[in-house]
Amino acid sequence: MSILASLQNNRMIPEKYKLMSREELEARVLEVKQKMGARLFIPGHHYQKNEVIQFADATGDSLKLAQISAENTEAEYIVFCGVHFMAETADILTTENQKVFLPDMRAGCSMADMADMPQTECAWEKLQAIFGDTILPLTYINSTAAIKAFVGVNGGATVTSSNAPEKVKWALNQKERILFLPDQHLGRNTAFDLGVGLDEMAVWNPITDTLEYEGDVSRIKVILWKGHCSVHENFTVQNIHDTRKQYPDMKIIVHPECSREVVALSDEAGSTSFIIQMIEKAEPGSAWAIGTEMNLVNRLIQNHSDKHIISLNPHMCPCLTMNRIDLPHLVWCLDMIEAGQEDQIIKVDPKIAENAKLALERMLLSK
Repeated sequence: MSILASLQNNRMIPEKYKLMSREELEARVLEVKQKMGARLFIPGHHYQKNEVIQFADATGDSLKLAQISAENTEAEYIVFCGVHFMAETADILTTENQKVFLPDMRAGCSMADMADMPQTECAWEKLQAIFGDTILPLTYINSTAAIKAFVGVNGGATVTSSNAPEKVKWALNQKERILFLPDQHLGRNTAFDLGVGLDEMAVWNPITDTLEYEGDVSRIKVILWKGHCSVHENFTVQNIHDTRKQYPDMKIIVHPECSREVVALSDEAGSTSFIIQMIEKAEPGSAWAIGTEMNLVNRLIQNHSDKHIISLNPHMCPCLTMNRIDLPHLVWCLDMIEAGQEDQIIKVDPKIAENAKLALERMLLSK
């Protein structure tokens, strides 16, 4: 079944699940987990709600969870508590005997949706006309399987927020320029830290099909796709000024999906795993303002009561699409699996999966 067919076959959650108490829902998850044993595997992304993450067999970022799912060959049913592109990556890396489910098919990613195939093919054609065969594409793991496949076919690789510096350096050793999709902020922050000047970076606007740059285009080394994370872009320079004023001794740590200006003014910047590790290693009594998704920040506050932790933006909301995965949807998905139904299954087209895997393998193997 194609991804489109999966989406078209998606049904709204039956009312009975919305009427169940939390205790009933939790008891049902435990019942199914016990009944299915090793045949069922539930990976949970760091940004998931506590009501869901408590049942995760493994927690982590999207790539780590996809890799763990692939390594867990005993699992026939993988119920991915995350968003659509994450479940796609899990399906690409797992075997034909494993089936990947998404408890709510509406759980997408606004960043991943900011680069589709028609836009990307149009951009590639126009950029080739300007620069010739001098560009290598890279795509953030937060992208659709189709975009990963495009990058794979054109010799590029996927990147994560953890290995982006290594992959950007690798790509710039292959060709004169890179096209970085779909998050301009991660691309800009990574390239800047590697010594690429801001005046050597251009932005490709997929809405207007234009290259945003002033000056001699021959100087361009990095072309940034004009996309962003709707959560991390909401951390601002004003948030930093306000935090510094109220808590002068507080350390500020942010995700590199934040804007260049925010990252530059922060004390630390790094991936979700980096942020978690920094807080875990921090001295008791230390104070931290964290610029990342609110479910994770709240969990860090809960788990590290010996430290003073706040969100960098006091008005930040959790990721809306991540929050679509809740206990009622998880139970509904598990019930359907037990009944032999596959309405919430994620199945990437074999050809797209084959080409996307090229990009994933280059990320893991190339130096």
